[in-house]
Amino acid sequence: MKAGQWDPKQQKVVINDVPKPSAGPGQFLVKIQSASLCHSDLLTDMRPDYPVTLGHEGVGYIEAIDPIAEGKGFKVGDAIGFNYFIGCCFECEACMVHNMWCETGKSRLQGFMVDGFFAEYAVTDWQNAVLLPQNLEMSKTAPLFCAGITAFHSVDSCELKPGQWLAIIGCGGLGQYAIQYAKAMGYKTIGLDIKDSQLEMAKKVGADAVFNTMTNKTYVEEVRRLTGKGCHAAAVYSAANAAYRGAPEILRIGGLLMVIGIAPKPFDFVTTFDLTTGKYRVKADSTGIPQRMKKAVDFTGKHSIQPEVEFRKIEDLPAMVAAMHDGRAEKRQVVVL
Repeated sequence: MKAGQWDPKQQKVVINDVPKPSAGPGQFLVKIQSASLCHSDLLTDMRPDYPVTLGHEGVGYIEAIDPIAEGKGFKVGDAIGFNYFIGCCFECEACMVHNMWCETGKSRLQGFMVDGFFAEYAVTDWQNAVLLPQNLEMSKTAPLFCAGITAFHSVDSCELKPGQWLAIIGCGGLGQYAIQYAKAMGYKTIGLDIKDSQLEMAKKVGADAVFNTMTNKTYVEEVRRLTGKGCHAAAVYSAANAAYRGAPEILRIGGLLMVIGIAPKPFDFVTTFDLTTGKYRVKADSTGIPQRMKKAVDFTGKHSIQPEVEFRKIEDLPAMVAAMHDGRAEKRQVVVL
């Protein structure tokens, strides 16, 4: 089968012919329908020293079920979404109950960057799979299984009430998802970005207002005027340190800064005085553990939330990676197999 892989010797993405996998203990063999590119796919420090298939956002149809995975609510032919989750060995209840990082040393790290979804077939543990809502367009649904789930949980964890203001900082793939989730939850949204094209997408998916933080020198005052005293929460989906540095300025006293984007450097603006005096609060969220996935997927299906995507072929993967690396990707890039 064809697979889009990172070749460490050539230091580039290549399309290789590789053996079709088989379902291992407790796994499904899945015929991939579509897979999407995530910013974390660009990280190289988690890759081994041999060619590895990229991609961790995927949807497809179950082609075979290992006997251990029988009777778990799935059947051959089911349309499913799935993700590789780090930190859950499925053998205790600590992570399920407390959403804790696993300290048992049994994390299934070997699957994260070793058997990705930019391929015609893939395998996944049954615990990492969920049935797809029938009202969602399947090929557009791959980004849900990292970007969408992450965006949902981050918005859901912002501790907001209907009618309150949420700033979405970074209006790329995750930010566009977050705006749709926030609107479905009854929140007012402001999109902030440095690219007008991304802000246009933010308005298209429902943002109440948008501001270019690079060209608009008075955006802080305008945000405060629009919201009264500032936003009740600001969720940062950009990976730029500058995006975080400007976030507290648009928050009202006691507002929440939600950390999502993985910045390259530690924060240099958070002070213990600001935190202890309650000027603002800091919180973080992520894709989470498999047990959180169904809530996000069910909500997405109920409100028919889907991202703006650009469909590509697997042969386009090298160009897709380059576009994301250079900041030229305007929509979520999805390979249809």
